[in-house]
Amino acid sequence: MHINLARWSTDRLLAEASKLRDRSFGRLTTYSPKAFFPFTMLCRDSCGYCTFAKAPARLAQAYMTLDEVTNLARSAHARGAIEALFTLGERPEDRYAIAREELDRLGYRSTVDYLRQGAETALKEHLLPHINAGNLAPDELALLRPVAVSMGIMVESINETLPCHRLAPDKEPQRRLQMLRDAGELSIPMTTGLLIGIGDTEGDRIEALRAIAAIAERYDNIQEVIIQNFVPKPATQMALVPPPSRAEYLRSIALARLILPPTVSLQAPPNLSDDVSELLMAGVNDLGGISRVTPDHVNPERPWPNTTELSERLERLGFALTPRLPIYPSYLQTPSRWIDDSLIPAINYHRDQLGFAREHRWFSGEPTQLPDRVFLKPSNSLATPAWLDELRDELDAGHEAPTELLVEAGSAKGFDVMGVVELADDLRRKTVGDVVTYVANRNINYTNVCTFKCRFCAFSKGPLSLNLRGTPYLLSLDEILDKVGDAQEHGATEVCLQGGIHPTFDGEYYLTVAKAIHTQFPAIHLHGFSALEVFTGAKRLHIELDDYLRQLHDAGLKSLPGTAAEILYDPVRAILCPDKLTTDEWLQVHATAHAVGLRSNVTMMFGSVEDIGAVVRHFDVTRQLGQATHGFTEFVPLPFVHMATPIFRSGRARRGPTLRETVLIHALGRIAYHGVIDNIQVSWVKLGVEGAALLLGCGANDLGGTLMEESISHAAGATHGTALTHDDFALVAQHAGRILQQRTTFYEPVSNDPNQRIPVQAMPGLAP
Repeated sequence: MHINLARWSTDRLLAEASKLRDRSFGRLTTYSPKAFFPFTMLCRDSCGYCTFAKAPARLAQAYMTLDEVTNLARSAHARGAIEALFTLGERPEDRYAIAREELDRLGYRSTVDYLRQGAETALKEHLLPHINAGNLAPDELALLRPVAVSMGIMVESINETLPCHRLAPDKEPQRRLQMLRDAGELSIPMTTGLLIGIGDTEGDRIEALRAIAAIAERYDNIQEVIIQNFVPKPATQMALVPPPSRAEYLRSIALARLILPPTVSLQAPPNLSDDVSELLMAGVNDLGGISRVTPDHVNPERPWPNTTELSERLERLGFALTPRLPIYPSYLQTPSRWIDDSLIPAINYHRDQLGFAREHRWFSGEPTQLPDRVFLKPSNSLATPAWLDELRDELDAGHEAPTELLVEAGSAKGFDVMGVVELADDLRRKTVGDVVTYVANRNINYTNVCTFKCRFCAFSKGPLSLNLRGTPYLLSLDEILDKVGDAQEHGATEVCLQGGIHPTFDGEYYLTVAKAIHTQFPAIHLHGFSALEVFTGAKRLHIELDDYLRQLHDAGLKSLPGTAAEILYDPVRAILCPDKLTTDEWLQVHATAHAVGLRSNVTMMFGSVEDIGAVVRHFDVTRQLGQATHGFTEFVPLPFVHMATPIFRSGRARRGPTLRETVLIHALGRIAYHGVIDNIQVSWVKLGVEGAALLLGCGANDLGGTLMEESISHAAGATHGTALTHDDFALVAQHAGRILQQRTTFYEPVSNDPNQRIPVQAMPGLAP
């Protein structure tokens, strides 16, 4: 039984709609960075309010050319657009000879046939097509599905007798509702909506919204509903018809929020209202497509808002503005149902871990400038989310952070990110104080030849490969010893040895290298050999793992790096490194190492294909091991550097983590490992010095090593340098308002002045 919402006062409708929006979407307000592609302005319909459709005499050509699509797409991509909104009139070839002739000349059967080629063209230029092509038959929907991440058709009104639609048979409401059902059968995410003030009544709107809601509940394919206000335009049939009143429009928005399923996003165009705050207070959670490249071709007299100014305005109202894709995040959770497989690479190019768009044009491994503001600071009047209060209470009570709350924290957006960061940095301050540490070390990657085929790796080579990523090599023992000697002369206290799994290696290779280094340089801490190297070495010698690790320990090995972990969740490992160690095998190596007196660390390579659930599983299994053995010295988050990796080049991985994700993973490490692992490290190789300074305020306390040389990240495309000095590290620490202390591998202080200050001008890249 339906509640008679028409009898509710406007104030009551708005209040209830706003509450429901907050319960369903919080204070996160989304928009789509888009470019508007008016693919054809010819239309066989004549609506009484439309200025988009043009007569042939007013157009130089019937359709955009593919060159025009390409040029606009390239320009839009360069300026940050993600969505290619294809809007066009309905089947102009049925009315205009010029359209039919142009299609024949181009070699296409129909507008829809040519539209598919236009969308493919935009896809090649890294835009995601959203298609509004009017009424489409099921076979036409199926034709466009592989080139459009979503589609749309406005119902406008369920009233079949509106004068404005008298010459527009394609606006017949039941046909449009049927297209939404057909799209549901084909699992196509859809946008629809109402046009308020074209002669419709509130009763019409309620009936239309209930019809849309029924389709949404049956098929789950209605991702958003637009409530658009009619704006009269000169030289149209409805030029003198007044627009809907403010109260009438706001009531319509609130009714939509209350009638539609709570998972459906509610949108109102920000350029058609003078006061965006009213839209939000009526229950809107999305502001639609906003372009920095093209005008609103449907309402060209109404410019798009500036997103920076809009974000600041919303922030003052307690709302956080964030970009999204033209397909909503919930649909990316089950991609096999909603997305044609051919579209996955294009979506991965733009998406973040949660399925939103990347917030900033920042990438790990690239020297991109940090945004002016990384975090939004919530006002005192904005309530802290319940999960954050619960997480803080659990930690204050001495309990470990529950996994379900870590998932909430790792999914934080908008204002909530700052709450997670502040909690993590409070824990850092209580645990290790304000000292920032680093180790003087050298990386030695003794071979890049590897028999394993990890899809995220751009460093390793096949034994006979000669390719764009470099020449296969294997250092001799003398070359390794020369590098160790050079490192010791330059003040290193540690060398870190890692390499590919060379086909000629058995376990004796690692024992020989360890013995030689320890014999010639007994003061150097030998930190080496990943879990994969250890596991493979024992296997090739046909001895038990504990026996092999004892032999390595006796040969001089002091600690193991936590590499080869990637994400310790086997479904993710099956994608990233199917022939590598399983999660249990990685854990077994480190548990055994701790048992024989070797310590190690935990790493995590994040930002490729994993979701936040997989990240939290990684935290949980390593936390359990750390609680049992007390053998982990530090957590080292490693942002995925995507550029040259096979999995990215094949379109199966994202472009590394976003800056928000990077911040949250470091903060989550501090929170998840509280009481188990005291030290959280920043990878300056992947983040640069500015990024490292930022993350020292997000729960991290260690800057890793000087390295002297680095190969693995740079093979993947990182460009942040291969070595830093004590003075460089001191500047990073100073920029974060902290002091620097050199340490050993096991976090014992090395004698130097911990209060040494370096002038800010000493290193480019950091502003005072």
